[in-house]
Amino acid sequence: MSEIKKTEENNKESLNFIEQIIEEDIKNGKHGGRVHTRFPPEPNGYLHIGHAKAITVNFEIAQKYGGLTNLRFDDTNPTTEETEYVENIKHDIRWLGFDWDDREYYASDYFEQLYEYAVKLIRKGLAYVDDASPEEIAAMKGTPTEPGKESPHRNRTVEENLDLFQRMRAGEFPDGSHVLRAKIDMAANNMHLRDPLMYRIKRDHHHRTGDQWCIYPMYDFAHGQSDSIEGITHSLCSLEFIHHRPLYDWFIEKLEIFPSRQIEFARMNVAYMITSKRRLLKLVKEGFVSGWDDPRMPTISGMRRRGYPPSAIRIFCNKAGVARRENLIDVSLLEFCVRDELNQTAPRVMGVLDPLKVIITNYPEGKVEYMEVENNPEDESMGVRTMPFSRELYIEKEDFMEDPPKKYFRMGPGQDVRLKGAYILHCDDFVKDPQTGAVTEVHCTYYPDSRSGEDTSGIKAKGTLHWVSVPHAIEVNVQLYDRLFTDPQPDSHEGKDFMEFFNHDSLKVIEKAYVEPSLADAKPGQQFQFLRMGYFCVDTDSSAGKLIFNRTVTLKDTWAKLQSK
Repeated sequence: MSEIKKTEENNKESLNFIEQIIEEDIKNGKHGGRVHTRFPPEPNGYLHIGHAKAITVNFEIAQKYGGLTNLRFDDTNPTTEETEYVENIKHDIRWLGFDWDDREYYASDYFEQLYEYAVKLIRKGLAYVDDASPEEIAAMKGTPTEPGKESPHRNRTVEENLDLFQRMRAGEFPDGSHVLRAKIDMAANNMHLRDPLMYRIKRDHHHRTGDQWCIYPMYDFAHGQSDSIEGITHSLCSLEFIHHRPLYDWFIEKLEIFPSRQIEFARMNVAYMITSKRRLLKLVKEGFVSGWDDPRMPTISGMRRRGYPPSAIRIFCNKAGVARRENLIDVSLLEFCVRDELNQTAPRVMGVLDPLKVIITNYPEGKVEYMEVENNPEDESMGVRTMPFSRELYIEKEDFMEDPPKKYFRMGPGQDVRLKGAYILHCDDFVKDPQTGAVTEVHCTYYPDSRSGEDTSGIKAKGTLHWVSVPHAIEVNVQLYDRLFTDPQPDSHEGKDFMEFFNHDSLKVIEKAYVEPSLADAKPGQQFQFLRMGYFCVDTDSSAGKLIFNRTVTLKDTWAKLQSK
């Protein structure tokens, strides 16, 4: 095989199956080599991690081939749709790093055109008005192993169907009394082809068209035709719609319109997360979470509030890949991507979550020194900052043991330990609460010639601790988040409610933690690494008088270690 041929084969193998299809289409001159995708969310809830995957796939594939991507809201069900959802969806997409320029569309933009398409199918004898009840229609559908039965209204004349459909639009019939159905095949193996519904009567106020319409197209009728109207060349959607594709193609063929092509890929299934909007709405409405943007939620808003960088989410979607079959992605891959990104970009600061007071007995009272500490060792351009150092400090309670074992390199009686960017301390004594027996205060001495960067003491301290100066520390609230469910697939257990796996310990609130004074002016959304404690983000509910920090992710995958025990 020639080197050129080998290179071509290697390049082909590195493409995902959608890219292979697109490159074949471009090679064959299909649509003039044009690539045009779309992201079509329903404005009935907030976007989640699955939508992040769909957004990334649609926008990045179009960008790769010099194409375009439309944002089109599938607003065909006014009962569940709100302008709030529309605005939040647009904000989420832009935050992820994508833009649709002036190509913002709505299925409701095409209501008149879709109506005319329906009339065209009626005229061709391919659609009819059925006034059977919903229960009767469902019974006539049959089962996957038994053919359905034709409706007694199936053979109405074209003229009668046109009249009834026009009267449906005019509002002459009550909700649910009539529907428009496609006339396909009640014995088809694919249940979606058994005379599917095209229109239903629904007198609900629409967020864009108001009360102009009382009939609304069903998703399967609106979706493919909207793609066709916009000239979408590659309609990329999740695998759950694979059985809808024959109907998608049937409508386009019978209407003789632009032949958009539907291509399905595996949806984003992430362990310990659910992506059912109905179930997410249950969590919100019943108060299990604080809202759609609760940092435990798998929504893009929740991940943003928790401190996940948009670049990390995009990288995660790319690492998860584009597959033809459903699979379960380990949530630790997402957390790895977040850590990896924040390791490069987040300034290092000191915060003590569970404070224990340390008094340096030989340090002058009232004296304050300013210690120089690097902001991020991964990026020297981020510079340094100064931290006040005084006689009284806070350290973490877990960094002290009154009877430490061998190879314990933190603070304990008779042991030396370095404070990050400051001095080496020698632990001399400690004070305990006489009632509880808990250690409340540790007494140390410091080596004056051991200052970091100027150390001439010759003492080798094996451990290094983070700390904050008591008189300068800022009191903050800290919210520690864990996974929302205790089972990797909470909604996959037959006969069990997914809420049986709700993690009631998924949020722990620390009312009094302390951070260094450099964070006094921290703004909502800012991200930091608290040395040795994890990555944290300033919560949107923070105020000038009270900072709230959300733990974005731990420094290491501690969950995996716990699960393996």
